[in-house]
Amino acid sequence: MKYSLFALLGMLLLPLSSQAHGPTPQKAKETVVINANIEQVWDAVKQFDAIANWHPDVKTSTGDGKHESGGSRTVTMADGEQLQDELDYYNEKEHEYSYRLKTENVKALPVSSYSVELQVKPGDATNTTTVTLKSRFYRGDTSNTPPESLSDASAVAAMNAFFKNGLAGLKAELEK
Repeated sequence: MKYSLFALLGMLLLPLSSQAHGPTPQKAKETVVINANIEQVWDAVKQFDAIANWHPDVKTSTGDGKHESGGSRTVTMADGEQLQDELDYYNEKEHEYSYRLKTENVKALPVSSYSVELQVKPGDATNTTTVTLKSRFYRGDTSNTPPESLSDASAVAAMNAFFKNGLAGLKAELEK
């Protein structure tokens, strides 16, 4: 009976203690409709290491040119800070790929990790294409009391802004 009481007490307290430990994953998702056919849009984004060609927040991007799991790129932001990403999945036929942060740099983006999916799909109207960027990530400081600059809110705002700016840049580039 004594053991059962301790077990019950532990089960009651576990939910309280689990809320006090670490961050929860955050999400960002942005979509844009571009007035161009799917092949034109895919041609613009399919080169994983060429994000600088269409993303206004990216000064330069270089990589190994691989379109398979393990492919890598280094992205230099407009302020000079760098991110290193690694390709997890690439599907030419389905017009999509996913990648993750390989090396953390909270000065570039206030996140400690992220995974991102890029999808290119035919739009609802003729000769339009829908591009979606979505991500799952953790704030830059994973302690229980992060500074505001590395909080969940800062991470969400930064990822959404990065996606919005990138998709707006892609749209502008393709609709010239």
